Amino acid sequence: MSNKFCVSLTHAKDDCDRATVAFVVANAAAASEKETLVFLSTEGVRLSQKGYADDVHEEGFAALGELMASFVKAGGTIWVCSPCFKKRGLDEGNLVDGATIVGGAKLVEFLSDGSPSITY
Repeated sequence: MSNKFCVSLTHAKDDCDRATVAFVVANAAAASEKETLVFLSTEGVRLSQKGYADDVHEEGFAALGELMASFVKAGGTIWVCSPCFKKRGLDEGNLVDGATIVGGAKLVEFLSDGSPSITY
């Protein structure tokens, strides 16, 4: 069994519930000592920007910004889809802690050993 886990997130403020639950699951995976990756694509790349998630707080959950910070503090990694990021004209100098802009080949490499992945 793989010791890695990937959460693919395609939403941000367009679906705050999915964005929040994705980071709840990512935190659970990181806490279980899995090498955990959150891959942000399409609208999800907006979460890579400092301050963007600060006002997202779904009832019953910790605030999204807190979940993201906890995830990185627990050793989680955030990868941001390069073409999606560029398409939206976002600022590379304004990335949240733990975020790196990558191409699809990097994700394929991470998943190539059969690592489980879930998408929100």
